[in-house]
Amino acid sequence: MTDSWFNVAEAICDRCGGLCCRDAHPPLSRDRIHEIISDGHPFGNIEYRGYSCLAAGDDGMCVMFHAGRCRIQAIKPETCRAGPFTFDIVNGVLEIWLKHERICPLAGFLREEPEAFASLCAVAQDELLRLVRSLPPEDLAAICRIPEAETDKIAVISLEEDVPC
Repeated sequence: MTDSWFNVAEAICDRCGGLCCRDAHPPLSRDRIHEIISDGHPFGNIEYRGYSCLAAGDDGMCVMFHAGRCRIQAIKPETCRAGPFTFDIVNGVLEIWLKHERICPLAGFLREEPEAFASLCAVAQDELLRLVRSLPPEDLAAICRIPEAETDKIAVISLEEDVPC
């Protein structure tokens, strides 16, 4: 990532107030759970909703959101690293979707900056592939039942070959 647009992207995230952290329940692989616990965070921050995920507080915010930032930035879940990109799995194909700006202000910036879009999309694809490969099929099925409003499909990847389609 180049610093010129990365700093702008980081500033957008800092100003948004954690829209992506509200009622998100990001899925967690076993490795990520281990990292979070090893980092000193209590197991009570993790819940099961058909898949293991970070819990939300009474206010609906992710338990790792504090003072406008993520407490576990270096080890945050793959879907959080993917930023405004999300996924679905349909017939052995990983679909990558970009959220609309109303849901994530960073998405609007990415739509206007091709270099930033390409870089973050590549990161998102890597992170989402890593997550999908690490979760049991029943967890993935539960995650894929969660509706994702206001998104646009931007890529498909065959899970059999891991080659962009």
